[in-house]
Amino acid sequence: MGVIVGVKGLRGEVRVKSFTEAPEDVAAYGPLKASDGRTITLSVVNVLEDVVIATIDGVDDRAAAEALKGLELFVDRAVLPETEGDTYYHADLIGLAVESTEGEKVGKVSAFYNFGAGDVMEVTAEGRSDTGFLPFTADVIVKVDIPGGRVVITPSPGLFEDAKPEDETGNGA
Repeated sequence: MGVIVGVKGLRGEVRVKSFTEAPEDVAAYGPLKASDGRTITLSVVNVLEDVVIATIDGVDDRAAAEALKGLELFVDRAVLPETEGDTYYHADLIGLAVESTEGEKVGKVSAFYNFGAGDVMEVTAEGRSDTGFLPFTADVIVKVDIPGGRVVITPSPGLFEDAKPEDETGNGA
């Protein structure tokens, strides 16, 4: 749902980078599970683009808020609303098989990232530990078949291209 990225002021307010469509929804599904195992009740105070200023029950000063920096916040999948159309929760896609339109097994979805230009899907190669990255766009993702446990992609030459061996000078051959 989000991650605590900093503090604001002296009274324990935190800055939360929200990963929800509407940033204030980071607190809309009830108490959050923190990456350290505790349960956190968050109250939104203000929204600044995708960063939310919030208070946390039991956190009343800057030092306590500072100690939470970097804490990732989650909810159980069961409390989220169902998706419609071509909308997916990343958690529902991670672990799905990735196949080409030609039926070739490519690998498995291992993670998603967004560096500002849209979602990027990380794929771990079939039978190897190599990973590759694909934009999660209609040009690349042909079909998402959650019941069938697969994502079909357009063939992507070089997705897991082995690195060129180094010659004796340390340069790629």
